[in-house]
This record gives sequence, C-alpha cells and structure tokens, in this order.
Amino acid sequence: MENVEKICDEIVKWIKERVEESGSKGVVFGLSGGIDSAVVAGLSKRAFPEDSLGIIMPCHSNPIDEKHGILVAESLSLKTIKVDLTDTYDVFMKTLIDSGENKLAKANVKPRLRMTTLYYFAQLNNYLVVGPSNKSELTVGYFTKHGDSGVDILPIASFVKSEVREMAKFLNIPEIIITKAPTAGLWEDQTDEREMGFGYDVLDNYIKTGRAEDELKEKIERLNKRSEHKRKYPPIFKF
Repeated sequence: MENVEKICDEIVKWIKERVEESGSKGVVFGLSGGIDSAVVAGLSKRAFPEDSLGIIMPCHSNPIDEKHGILVAESLSLKTIKVDLTDTYDVFMKTLIDSGENKLAKANVKPRLRMTTLYYFAQLNNYLVVGPSNKSELTVGYFTKHGDSGVDILPIASFVKSEVREMAKFLNIPEIIITKAPTAGLWEDQTDEREMGFGYDVLDNYIKTGRAEDELKEKIERLNKRSEHKRKYPPIFKF
C-alpha cells in the first residue's frame, strides 16, 4: 500500500463527515480482539477522541479474545464497556425450536446479538455503528448477514486483509493482534482461513490481480456469487 499515512488520514476524515452529516456525535464499535476491529478502533479514536466507544461482547468466547480487546483499548486509551452475552445467548437458544446440528445457524446468533447491543449503545449516545468488514471478507461473503455487517458505516471495506495489516502497523496496534490467526470466534479453534478453505494471501492476490490457481479461482468466484444477496439491500417487488 502506498502512503498508508495519507490513506488513514482520509479514512478518518471520511468517518467524521459521515457522522456529522447524520447529525450524530460519535461512533461505537465492537472490540473482538481481532485486527479488523482494532484498526476500526484506531481510526475511530483519531476521528472522535472523546466520542469513540468500544464494546467488548464475550459470548461463549475464548478468554484470549477479551484480553486482546482490552489490550487494544489500552494501547489506544479507548473507552470501553463490557457486555457479556453468554447468558442472553443461552436463554435465547432455549426459546427456539431445536435447530439440530446446524452449527452455523447457532453460531450466527452471536454476531446478531452483538449487532443489537451495538445499536442500543449507538442510540443511547447518538453514535453511528462502525463495522469492521474488509474487502477480502466482503468479496466471499465471509460475514454474518444482519450481524457484523449490520452497521452504519464500513471504513475499511475497500481494503484487503494485507492492507488492513499495514494500517494496523501504522496505527501502532499491538503486534500480537497483527500476527495472530484471524478468527470470527464462532466456535472453539475456528479460524477464517480454515473455514474458507484458502489463505488470505491467495484471496487478496485474486482480488488485486484476478489471478489464482484454477480450482481456487473457481471456489472464490462461487463464494462471491452465492453471497451476492448479503452485499445488497433486500430486493423490492415493483408493482
């Protein structure tokens, strides 16, 4: 990435403009302990030093995620609130008809509970919700519809994962956050790359150049097509 400082400055300006034009006064976002949320936190803090709020939302989560979220907050001098959604999730799941062994259906409840939590604090403080999705994940639909994609603005959605890492280094995000294996934290030992079936290096290269081995290219394009509905506003029947 050329001139990462200039790009980050432009994103910060863009965040300010989107918040001001909405009549809001600041931003709120989830702090997962991952690199994407850390970069969003770093950019948001620069845009609104006094009105940036990070929400840490464990939900049957690996304890290290919370520790890393706190580490990011401390490195940025960021105000945070912890909302433990574990009991909320358990009670909600008990009210549903047994969903059997569909692990993903159960797991996706977690980011949707987090989305609801973020909008509660957004309305409470007159903030906008900032989302962490990057271009790599958006391309293949690696996000939860009405979950982590349920946000008001997406400041890093034009940048692939490798570029997000460059931003993280510029923003002085702790090294352990930058180098650890990306995970959505949906279940134990889950990682992004294992679930997608290819590495971010392969995906980023395809997005930037259009090149990949035939089998991987076919898989990426299939995932992109199947997830198209997740990137669009719901279709409206026209009468």
